[in-house]
Amino acid sequence: MKNQTPIFTSRILLIAFLFSSVFLSRAQNRPQEPKAPFSYQSEEVEFTNNNDGIKLAGTFTYPSEGENFPAAVLISGSGAQDRNSELLMHKPFLVIADYLTKNGIAVLRVDDRGIGKSEGDYSLASLNDFVEDNKAALAYLRTRKEVNVNKIGVAGHSLGGVIAPIIASEDKELNFIILLAGTGMRGDQLMLLQKKLIEEKMGVSAVVVENGQKDIGGAYEIILASKEYSPKVEKKLKKHFKETMGNQLSSEMIGAIAHQLSYPWLFDFIRFNPATALRITDCAVLALNGDKDVQVPADENLKIIEESLKEGGNQNVSIQKIEGLNHLFQECKTGLPQEYGMIEQTFSPEVLEIMKDWILEQTK
Repeated sequence: MKNQTPIFTSRILLIAFLFSSVFLSRAQNRPQEPKAPFSYQSEEVEFTNNNDGIKLAGTFTYPSEGENFPAAVLISGSGAQDRNSELLMHKPFLVIADYLTKNGIAVLRVDDRGIGKSEGDYSLASLNDFVEDNKAALAYLRTRKEVNVNKIGVAGHSLGGVIAPIIASEDKELNFIILLAGTGMRGDQLMLLQKKLIEEKMGVSAVVVENGQKDIGGAYEIILASKEYSPKVEKKLKKHFKETMGNQLSSEMIGAIAHQLSYPWLFDFIRFNPATALRITDCAVLALNGDKDVQVPADENLKIIEESLKEGGNQNVSIQKIEGLNHLFQECKTGLPQEYGMIEQTFSPEVLEIMKDWILEQTK
C-alpha cells in the first residue's frame, strides 16, 4: 500500500490486506475519477513552510467564472500521500476537489512532505510539522485573489481530522472545518479499538484478540510513559515485542514494528488527545463518519467529538453518521480494509453533496 495506512492498526495486518487488494484493484474501474479538460481552472502551485523552510507543492482549483470564492484546504490521513490521496488506484481528493470546485468552492490539495513535488522527509516529521505544513497551505490560499479570505476552511480525513482542530484552535480566522472520519479518542485507545474490531470481523478467536490487545497495549504504555521521543524508546519497544511476540515474529519484523512506532508523527499521535484541541475550536464544524468504518469507529469517536466541542461552548456543530460507508467513505459490505481496492466507487456521492451544501451554508 505504498507505506500508507489511513490510521496505524496492526501495520502488518493492514499491509497484508492492502497488498492483496492491489492485484484485485488493477482490474477495477474508477468511474468517478475526473478527466481533463476540466470545466474550471486548475493550477500547479508551490509555497513554503517557513517554519522549517520546506517547499510544498499542490494543485489549486477554482471556478472559471466569478470571484470571491469560499475555499478549502484538503488534509490527508496518515502515511505519506500525494495531493490526490491516492490509494489502490482511488484518488479521493481529486474527486472531492473536482466536485466542490464545480459547485463554486475553490480547493487546494497538497503533496505530503517528501512525496510528489514536495520537499522533506515524511518519516522524520512530527505531528506539529504536519500542522505547520497545512498552516502554510492556508497562508498561501489567503494570498489568492480568487478567494474570499473570510470564507476559508479545511477538510481533513482520518489523521487530517486530528490536524484540522489543532489548526482551528490556533487560527481564529478559520471559517470552518470538516472532519472526515476524524478521531475523538486518544491515539493509543483508537488504535487498540481499531485492531480489536478488524480482528473480530475477520473471525479471529477471542483469546488471540485479547492477547493482541495486551501485547500492543504494552507497547503503547511504553510510549505514553516517555516524555519525548529518544532512541531509547525504540530499544524498549524492541525488547517488549521480543518478550511478547518473539515466538511469532522474526527479529526483522520486530525491528520494523518498533521502528514504525517510533516515527515522530506516530509517537505524537499515540499520545495526543484530540479533545484538547476540540474544546477550544470555535468555528463551524461538520463531523462525518461511516457506520461501517472499522478504523475510526463512528459511535465512539463522534460522541467524543460532539461532547468536546460543546464543552468548549461551540454550538455550530453538525454530527452525522452515514449508513453503509467505510473509512474511505465508500459504499461497502463489511468495512474491512481488504474491500477498499475491490470497490469501484471512490467516494460517496451522498457525502460529497453533504460537504458542498454545508460549506455553502456556512459561507453564504
